[in-house]
Amino acid sequence: MDAKEVLKFAKENNVRMVDIRFMDFPGLWQHFSVPISELSEDSFEEGFGFDGSSIRGWQPIHASDMLVVPDADTAKIDPFFAEPTLVLIGNIVDPVTMEPYSRDPRNICRKAEAYLKSTGIGDTAYFGPEAEFFIFDEVRFDCQRNASFYMVDSVEGIWNSGREECPNLGYKPRHKQGYFPVPPMDKLQDLRTEMCMVLESLGIAIEAQHHEVATAGQAEIDMRFAPLLQMADQLLWFKYVLKNVAHRNGKTVTFMPKPLFEDNGTGMHTHISIWDKGKPLFAGDKYAGLSQEALWAAGGILKHARALCALSNPTTNSYKRLVPGFEAPVNLAYSSRNRSAAIRIPMYSASPKAKRIEFRTPDPSCNGYMAFSAMLMAVLDGIQNKIDPGDPLDKDIYALPPEELAEIPSAPASLGEALAALAGDHEFLLKGDVFTQDVIDMWIEWKTENEVNQINLRPHPYEFFLYYDL
Repeated sequence: MDAKEVLKFAKENNVRMVDIRFMDFPGLWQHFSVPISELSEDSFEEGFGFDGSSIRGWQPIHASDMLVVPDADTAKIDPFFAEPTLVLIGNIVDPVTMEPYSRDPRNICRKAEAYLKSTGIGDTAYFGPEAEFFIFDEVRFDCQRNASFYMVDSVEGIWNSGREECPNLGYKPRHKQGYFPVPPMDKLQDLRTEMCMVLESLGIAIEAQHHEVATAGQAEIDMRFAPLLQMADQLLWFKYVLKNVAHRNGKTVTFMPKPLFEDNGTGMHTHISIWDKGKPLFAGDKYAGLSQEALWAAGGILKHARALCALSNPTTNSYKRLVPGFEAPVNLAYSSRNRSAAIRIPMYSASPKAKRIEFRTPDPSCNGYMAFSAMLMAVLDGIQNKIDPGDPLDKDIYALPPEELAEIPSAPASLGEALAALAGDHEFLLKGDVFTQDVIDMWIEWKTENEVNQINLRPHPYEFFLYYDL
């Protein structure tokens, strides 16, 4: 759409309000609303003002004025508000220079797409994230100076098999056995379908939905792959829709990577391919039907994987999932079918159009604009520098002898370790001014001060179990 078409679209849908949305630096969608009378063709050039100092990781108080300029192509009708409301995703600009703001995650994504085209390697990067999540019935948590706790609950939780439910009808998925029995064991089929229907009403193509491995409502809904910026926008809609559909049904959704102890965590396996002039570049006659460019792309991700984790697995909780010896793909290697490898080559289809690499380490706590852009930059660096990914890992990782296992590099063990890796390896992100040094520095500073240090300062309840009687 262009500006005229958006105004016509709003009139046809009897729109009363306009909701302007953008993503803050760490990765949460923000919004404010104006009456439809405030939206004109000029709005798509002049934007709307707001206080940038109140957005996490952005402006200081003495330079707080910012503009958000709506992108006409993003126009959708919100499916949840009582009054007809037009939603427009915006780009952040400096009100003095009218230059795109370097710390706007969406701007980073736009620059990544432009950089891809400038390299001559291809014209489109397709991304297909599999964002898993949990649907809980209740969540409670608190952290005081003298007390700390969390509690999540679900009617599906196997720990409730002995609970008085008047009556308790059983059929609760056992730990690691939620993939994927039919109802009544799976109690969330209709809710996931409702989520799918709302997503499709917004023009977001859905491929499948199902229960996931863990007990207590772990689930997955797969979006059809889409170009980089479009998919990053869609991931925000995806989270928004799932949370709101759950909320209106008296449930709650979380994309936290590891909310349960001793059961599967929540990942976001991300499928990546590059096309040029309508032709896939990752299909060929090399290993697993890949092209040489695809192997170099895998080499780029593996080379920079530890730094990428600072953006693709950006929470301290992320590393409760990325633990060697468990289900998470922490081994920095590639394989056609081995799901313990960081990169898997899906073998479901022999079609050249289906050839892609699947980066399995990321989780859905990430800021999609920044994480996807960083993955693309690693892929391009691999192709540009012809980075050899080494031999594939086609062995059972759990059966390897210790000396052979020790030779396989691993993902970082903590967010602090990942941030240190990013500090030492980010030149590939600076190409084409996609990421700036300011963005890298602020990301490391924000995450260290507001998350790593804050977690390190607080006693953990399990420490009382371990140490109180010493």
